[in-house]
Amino acid sequence: MGQSLTEESWQQLDLQLTQEKNKIDDVFDTPEPYYTRIGSGSLLKGVEEVLPSMRVGDRWDLTVPGKLAFGSKGRPASAGKPRIPPDAEIKFEVEMVGLPGKEPELIDIIGD
Repeated sequence: MGQSLTEESWQQLDLQLTQEKNKIDDVFDTPEPYYTRIGSGSLLKGVEEVLPSMRVGDRWDLTVPGKLAFGSKGRPASAGKPRIPPDAEIKFEVEMVGLPGKEPELIDIIGD
């Protein structure tokens, strides 16, 4: 079983995000993991809520309701990001790729 997140809001993680259609961001077009921190504001609220339940190696299909995605205002279009209508439900797959600094080899050497 993979490692899980802790309660610490600074926990860094690597995610692989995929979306078949209606892509909401150009991050879905890269094969590289998306590096972020819980609580940084870089993820949809609905995604941040489920991440603490995931373990490294988990791959989940998520359906984020509008109020936990872009809300009643939606999002205007910008470079690499299409317009998202108000209260739009967002569907995609998220895979927990890793927890930098928590690799088993490092833990064996320096401890948890």
